[in-house]
Amino acid sequence: QAQLQESGGGWVQPGGSLKLSCDTSGETVNGACLAWFRQAPNQEREGLLSINYFGAKVFTDSVKGRFTISRDNARHTLYLEMNNLKSDDTAMYYCAAGPRWPCLSKTDIATWGQGTQVTVSS
Repeated sequence: QAQLQESGGGWVQPGGSLKLSCDTSGETVNGACLAWFRQAPNQEREGLLSINYFGAKVFTDSVKGRFTISRDNARHTLYLEMNNLKSDDTAMYYCAAGPRWPCLSKTDIATWGQGTQVTVSS
């Protein structure tokens, strides 16, 4: 049984918005840091944003000003709000958990979700 489960992916036109969710209710050990990664075809998986239990956040320049990460600890849910989407944002998006913040490197991650596809095209 997956410990992290993403939802909310789909197709959107350039300039549009999409909000992803991740059910973290099965993640009890490594939830100190939660993050969103993505992997485009033939590219490495890259960390985008992460958040710790207390709400401290970090993000990469590629999503600065467009993507926002948040978490609802009571609902065991992680969110990724994406605005002004571009064709380069097309990728599989993964929810991830690690024991230490900021967990933006693949080596920091202990648990991965199965991913949800985001496609940006006209």
